Amino acid sequence: MKTKGMEAIRPDLQFEVALWEQGLQQVAGMDEAGRGALAGPVAVGVVCLPPDPRLAVHLHGVRDSKQLTPQERAHWADLIKAHALTWAVGFASNEEIDQIGIGSAVQLAALRALKHLSCEPQHLLIDYFRLPQCHLPQTALIKGDQRCLSIAAASILAKTERDRWMAEIDALYPQYKFAAHKGYATAIHLECIRRWGACPIHRRSFAPLCNLTPPAERQ
Repeated sequence: MKTKGMEAIRPDLQFEVALWEQGLQQVAGMDEAGRGALAGPVAVGVVCLPPDPRLAVHLHGVRDSKQLTPQERAHWADLIKAHALTWAVGFASNEEIDQIGIGSAVQLAALRALKHLSCEPQHLLIDYFRLPQCHLPQTALIKGDQRCLSIAAASILAKTERDRWMAEIDALYPQYKFAAHKGYATAIHLECIRRWGACPIHRRSFAPLCNLTPPAERQ
């Protein structure tokens, strides 16, 4: 249930402005998508916005990706890319998730995203987690995707790029309906797993897939 006034809460540029005022011109937000899915990769988005407080007006509808419809996410993803200094999305596969764990896989995807930026950020604003392997200064913000515009923008790009990947892989495994649920544990997806077993993009370390005996692979 929403509390009174919650509708007015929106991410802003308070954290970016504080860093811009310190002379840091390249501040990037970072967030992930797909952490809890049963299939497919985890994705991490990175967005570096130019040091311009007016972006809060241009990107006024940007929110945590979970608060937007697919159509709204697509709309704002295009505008984020148009306004960003640089952006990228990195992935870690389901096999890597099974091998090193979801937390380490998120960090791996984040490092891959950073490598694809056209310029190196001077500071990272990250939703909740930290990157101990990264030399860049960073701030982990609790509920950062609800408070920080750069992080919210990164959450949208991570979500839209991962959703695109899942929609494309649906053609290889149509019986699992990945385009509809994007690999999450919906009733439809769980029924597909019960009927068909696991396919090559499922995360075998996640329940209920880790309990399948034997682990059937049917395409």
